[in-house]
Amino acid sequence: MKNIKISIITIFSLSIFCYAGGDIYPNIYEQEDIKLADEYVAPVQEEEPIITQEETTTVIVDPPLKEPQTIKKEQKEIMPSGFYAGLGITGSRYDSKCDCPDAPSADNAIALLARVGYDFNQYIGIEARGMKSIAKENNGATITHTGLFLKPMYPVTKFTNIYGLIGAAKTKVKGDVGVDSESLAMGAGVEVDLSKDKPKEGIYSRKFDGEGDQEKGLGLFVDYERLIVKDNAPSIDTLTAGVTYDF
Repeated sequence: MKNIKISIITIFSLSIFCYAGGDIYPNIYEQEDIKLADEYVAPVQEEEPIITQEETTTVIVDPPLKEPQTIKKEQKEIMPSGFYAGLGITGSRYDSKCDCPDAPSADNAIALLARVGYDFNQYIGIEARGMKSIAKENNGATITHTGLFLKPMYPVTKFTNIYGLIGAAKTKVKGDVGVDSESLAMGAGVEVDLSKDKPKEGIYSRKFDGEGDQEKGLGLFVDYERLIVKDNAPSIDTLTAGVTYDF
């Protein structure tokens, strides 16, 4: 019985000792966990780059520029006709060239000349003209002349046109030695344009307008004409200066 009591007291004492003193031997697994924790090296994480306001650059791409489209303004046609008319003062000289002893001397007279024509292009036209004496020297001859002419021409400058005349004409002379002739007539002259007709917002309907005396408006002309071109015929020469109007 005594031994049983001693055994109970001994067991009770050991149990109190174990509770108060904790574990006498440390836990092996806990020591290994602590060692592994000390040896663990955390993986290095890559740091994200810090973008500052100064380092940020915004690139703006402009859209491609469109070429400006030119709007062509429709030009109206300026349509002057090829017709023209003119009026001039003519000085004439008549010489009968008669071999008779009582042949009159050459007569000088002043006449009025009218002309009307049409220019087909800058090189060719037609013209009709008529002339009649309005003043004569003493009892000199009175001349009447009408004719239809082909008119070759050439613009030598923008404002000047030279031309020729070749055609058929009828000429009458009343005087001491009368003449009534249908014959060839020839001449030449120059026209100068005085008009300010410029196509500001249009174009001429004919290429040759704006060259020589072929614009719409006034102009001047001077020409020479031999009224009768014929063998053994009296010589009648005229020099005319006047104004024209191109329609």
